[in-house]
Amino acid sequence: MDTLTIAKRVFDIEAEAVNHLKSLLDQNFSQSVDAILATEGRVVICGMGKSGLIGKKIMATLASTGTPCFFMHPGEAFHGDLGMVSPKDVFIALSNSGETEEVIKLIPFLKDNGNTIISMTGRPDSTLAKNSNFHLNIAVPQEACPHQLAPTSSTTATLVMGDALAVALMEKRDFQPQDFARFHPGGSLGRKLLTRVKHEMKSENLPFVEKSASMKDVIHTMTDGRLGLCIVNQGEGIITDGDLRRQMEEDPANFMQKTAGDIMGIHPKMIDSEARLSDAEEMMTQKKITSLLVSDQNQIVGVIQIYDLNN
Repeated sequence: MDTLTIAKRVFDIEAEAVNHLKSLLDQNFSQSVDAILATEGRVVICGMGKSGLIGKKIMATLASTGTPCFFMHPGEAFHGDLGMVSPKDVFIALSNSGETEEVIKLIPFLKDNGNTIISMTGRPDSTLAKNSNFHLNIAVPQEACPHQLAPTSSTTATLVMGDALAVALMEKRDFQPQDFARFHPGGSLGRKLLTRVKHEMKSENLPFVEKSASMKDVIHTMTDGRLGLCIVNQGEGIITDGDLRRQMEEDPANFMQKTAGDIMGIHPKMIDSEARLSDAEEMMTQKKITSLLVSDQNQIVGVIQIYDLNN
């Protein structure tokens, strides 16, 4: 069998596994979401081996979408890390078999501690499932592994169930892009939604000219400013490098005799220095322009350009 056929077979098997999860959903899912929403503690994710690796991804997704969460290795938990688990925490245990020894050994403590236990297993009759408050069934028809040994479809199913929890919690909390940005200040979305125009605008050596300025002065000022534009009379007008080219093509004989006031565009688009970068991006996209003048108390204090948003 050629490699492309093998890959397509894996896709089909894992897609079937994910689709199969819909038929397994029951009130345990809704009750799990309600329990997490109601807790005054955190969510603790625990799993061994491949399940643990998937658990770390689920933890990261929950944490970044508004659910305080951390991952706990079951081996480390049994040797002291259980001290980090408070009675108010919700404990999510991952084990496809539901019989992973390292995870099962934690059950007596969790019950004595009063924790709500949510399990994700492929066996509703397993020890872990039976000792959980809520059980999320992640059983799959088959693994993508041809020998039915390597966790493949089952880890995908676990991951998708975790994503379903995260998204359900997001919607129940009315989690918005601004909230996501607060937890991702270093990402491009966080930067655009949290950073203000004043933090990214160009404010040094702004290319100001008077309306009476000659074309020679306009060209020199535009070149020195390195912004591809000139600001006329503190924002009364604007001249872009495109304006210069069009004037040179339309009236080459008289071009050098004109003044800034003759060729400037009036009512240039402006934005307040306290506006978000996302507001600047939206305005430039809607107006199909690449630059905005930045104002502060009716004074031009800078220029923000579309190129500044993607650094």
